[in-house]
Amino acid sequence: MFSKACEYAIKATIYIAQKSLQDHRVNVKEVAGAVDAPEAFTAKILQQLCRANILASNRGKQGGFTFEVAKQKETKIYDVVRLIDGDGIFTKCALGLHQCSSLNPCPVHNDFKPVRENLTAMTQNYSFYDLALRTENGLAWLK
Repeated sequence: MFSKACEYAIKATIYIAQKSLQDHRVNVKEVAGAVDAPEAFTAKILQQLCRANILASNRGKQGGFTFEVAKQKETKIYDVVRLIDGDGIFTKCALGLHQCSSLNPCPVHNDFKPVRENLTAMTQNYSFYDLALRTENGLAWLK
């Protein structure tokens, strides 16, 4: 459903959020290993997340990536999906038609519309703080 880059971004952000709850900074190599992603690809994704002011990065021996708790509570899955993949998954036709609408529906329009609406609601409902807590408490896993 999401691109591979978006999947990695979501998992990496959850992982960094979880480690930040423990006051632990993480480096690219650790994040890539934790979410089973290529290191160079992970670095590019984390750079995007930092540029968007979702994550923070510090250089040097004591450096690494962090995700402030206050920021975790306000940042939703939706924000990362839109940053990495754009909003097409929430707005575009399931078959890729340019003129699909309620007045000019594609063959699956009426079935896909509630799926799109539910996906939008779900991604807007969960903050990274919620997801980090689930992972931290052993209620969910990233691998």
